[in-house]
Amino acid sequence: MAEGEDLQTFTSIMDALVRISTTMKNMERELVCPVCKEMYKQPLALPCTHNVCHVCASEVLLQHGYLCCDPTSEPSSPAATPATRSPRLGRRAIPKPDRLDRLLKSGFGTYPGRKRGTVHPQTVSFPCPACQRDVDLGERGLGSLFRNLTLERVVERYRQTINISAAIMCQFCKPPQLEATKGCTECKSSFCNECFKLYHPWGTQKAQHEPTPPTLTFRPKGLMCPEHKEEVTHYCKTCQRLVCQLCRVRRTHTSHKITPVLSAYQALREKLTKSLAYILSSQDTVQTQIAELEETVKHTEVNGSQAKEEVSQLIQGLCAMLEEKRATLLQAIEECQQERLASLHCQIQEHQAMLENSGMVGYAQEVLKETDHPCFVQAAKQLHNRILKATDSLQSFRPAATASFSHFQLDVSRELKLLTDLAFIRAPEAPVIDTQRTYAYDQIFLCWRLPQHSPPAWHYTVEYRKTDAKAKGLKLWQRREEVRGTSALVEYLDTDSVYVLRVKGCNKAGFGEYSEDIYLHTPPAPVLNFFLDNRWGFNRDRLAISKDQRAVRSVPGIPMLFAAERLMTSCHLSIDLVIGDVAITQGKSYWACCVDPSSYLVKVGVGLESKLQEWFQVPQDVVSPRYDPDSGHDSGAEDTTVEAPPPYAFLTIGMGKILLSHGSALTSRDPNGCTVPLPPRIGICLDYEQGKVSFYDAVSFRELWECGVDCSGPVCPAFCFIGGGALHLQELVANKQERKVTIGGFAKLD
Repeated sequence: MAEGEDLQTFTSIMDALVRISTTMKNMERELVCPVCKEMYKQPLALPCTHNVCHVCASEVLLQHGYLCCDPTSEPSSPAATPATRSPRLGRRAIPKPDRLDRLLKSGFGTYPGRKRGTVHPQTVSFPCPACQRDVDLGERGLGSLFRNLTLERVVERYRQTINISAAIMCQFCKPPQLEATKGCTECKSSFCNECFKLYHPWGTQKAQHEPTPPTLTFRPKGLMCPEHKEEVTHYCKTCQRLVCQLCRVRRTHTSHKITPVLSAYQALREKLTKSLAYILSSQDTVQTQIAELEETVKHTEVNGSQAKEEVSQLIQGLCAMLEEKRATLLQAIEECQQERLASLHCQIQEHQAMLENSGMVGYAQEVLKETDHPCFVQAAKQLHNRILKATDSLQSFRPAATASFSHFQLDVSRELKLLTDLAFIRAPEAPVIDTQRTYAYDQIFLCWRLPQHSPPAWHYTVEYRKTDAKAKGLKLWQRREEVRGTSALVEYLDTDSVYVLRVKGCNKAGFGEYSEDIYLHTPPAPVLNFFLDNRWGFNRDRLAISKDQRAVRSVPGIPMLFAAERLMTSCHLSIDLVIGDVAITQGKSYWACCVDPSSYLVKVGVGLESKLQEWFQVPQDVVSPRYDPDSGHDSGAEDTTVEAPPPYAFLTIGMGKILLSHGSALTSRDPNGCTVPLPPRIGICLDYEQGKVSFYDAVSFRELWECGVDCSGPVCPAFCFIGGGALHLQELVANKQERKVTIGGFAKLD
């Protein structure tokens, strides 16, 4: 029994060692310099978050015309000793004497960052070999870069893992060299016991040097500011750079957000840990996506070969004049296939990097072992960007290329005169969204068109999804396929939400590019469908309601002239009122209407049904001053003795403007401060439980005004006219024929 347990323990230990060894070996590509293709040595962190060896960076700048000081000029550094110098330094070409004379006569300094042939300092542009972009290093060049100490520690641990038996030899012994037993950070060398005593004699300053384990890479104890040689203590969020105390008080970081490095360490470590945990918990998803990519590669190869064969058979049936054209078409297919395969292989490699035993994951796990806060922040910031990119790729997965080669088919039915212009069928171009006709109401009505010279589309695919700033991940796209025509309805939407939509066309060549995304805001409450009531109350001599009962026009005529004649007797102008055929008793409701900009004076809003009925019984040319339209709003705010909310709430519109009172007395002296332009549509939202009504710009859903209203009984939509004017209700996108006249259990009688 004991032997079985010992065997099981030994097996588990060996399995763990194998996993660790595999992870470290897969991590090797994370530790290779993109310039020399060797392990990093004294890596520098570039502003683009990539790394490069100090020696390699100096060589690259020298090749681009910058004079750099030799990074191996320090005699006590292990890099300067013959035993540890990098092999590529021996291959470095020595400048000729005449070239050195030209450099010395050009009149610039010795620090890295001076361009040849210039007297004044200028910024150094470094071509990053990883991202293929020019990185601005400032005037100090490499002198402004931090040394990536965490990456050096990971490289050293990696070397010890893959080559445990390799011993570090004393750098001062005469042949044969003895194995080093001690190291000295101050001397930056490794010693055997005898050499350590010899070079650190008692009674000298060197005797105070503290011995360390032997190593080939000596690093400073902490991360130092490259400009002031002070230990970094803070992190500038604005510049995203570690700073020392002197950097912090400089004018460069004035008004910047600067936090202690401990806070940056904790925040970044938490983010990196969560991102890494998500990737490790999604290994099954990664494997599934890799299998799908591999299957796509197979289909791409097969379909690509079939497409080439079909094209070859068609071209072979043509005359010799088409031979040159045939070669061109085959080359186009070959290039497309290779490009897709390269993209798919690259995507496979990116997903393989997210596997548990991959180099990136292993490297991230090693970085998490870092306890030096500044060093961790420096290394983790670079790694976290890659982890986030991998996370986004994992969440929004889609093959980098399609396996279909249908757009490489040829149409041989064309006339012979078109053979000189023979080309592959093109997919439709990206549609253009018609923003003038597209809007959101009870549903979204989306309208688009193809560009003028675009190939035709057989059908379209509409995609949409809800945007949520509070959600951690993006919601998946919902899709409506094979849409005929150039418009579509999107239904079953959430209220008070923002949706993003896009469209793409399809024909025999496949799908084209997506249109630009369009963002639409849905109403803040469910849409109320109603009609204008033409059965009671309104004056038929002055108001004309359309047959569909969704539009009304005020025709003043003779009664308006009579009212104008009585103006000198202090009588008010007549007000014509029309209400909706619904009454609201609970919940939130929203509706919209369009007011004719040429209208003289129109009021839109809500009111208690009982009060509106009383209004109909009042003589039309004598109206209570409490609801005087000239007061700017009809919320009853002038009556300070009544604490109850007003029975009416109207928004005043006239001559292409909206009057906003904001609850204060208005004068005609400053009309610009209390008016806004009339939008194409006005939205009204009634919250019955809260006793509030809000008015919106129904296009942008910007709130114009909000006030209270008495909701002690049924409330109806209402519209008032003074003088000529017109409006029509916004028609439902669904265009339902039934008339819903019951809201919250209250129904109007026919």
